[in-house]
Amino acid sequence: MEGDVMDAGKAERLAGELDAYTHWFAAPPAPSADGHFLTLTLFAEFRNTARTAREMTAVFLRGAGADAVVDDARLVVSELVGNVVNHAVPDRHLAVVGGCRRVDVTFKLWPKWLFIGVTDEDSTPPLLPAGEALSPGLLGELSEAVLPDNGRGLLIVQRLAAAVWWSPEEQGGKTVWCRFDLGAGTGS
Repeated sequence: MEGDVMDAGKAERLAGELDAYTHWFAAPPAPSADGHFLTLTLFAEFRNTARTAREMTAVFLRGAGADAVVDDARLVVSELVGNVVNHAVPDRHLAVVGGCRRVDVTFKLWPKWLFIGVTDEDSTPPLLPAGEALSPGLLGELSEAVLPDNGRGLLIVQRLAAAVWWSPEEQGGKTVWCRFDLGAGTGS
């Protein structure tokens, strides 16, 4: 009997993941489906790229009634855009001498999910953390000195979002995606 309850829970969770995946993979949501869609194009060389991305994230989400995730989404966008600014090197065929590196930030907002994608021109896969190097109980007792100086951004993204993954772009480059689970409470 207990195994049946656990199997039902697993099946329900899997069905939810598949439903979210089909919405991520679908075309941008239409307002008639209570969805909202936005893509921003920014340039990595501009001094205020990450700040602009954070501000536009807040404006879009508040305007769409998704106030509950504004702070977490702003931090995630800041980390992902910061990674592009600090680490992305365009693929040779996408690089333009003297040109700026393009950063696209995509939002797909459905009543139950928010998908955020940050696209750059570098096909190198991101190094998504596999897990904790130190146990969470021990981390509270350690000083900042023993924690890594870099590589925390994607760990922060993984902690805040329900899911994080990346996909290669057809013409080169990649998109790092994350998903926030909202429930049915997001207004339109």
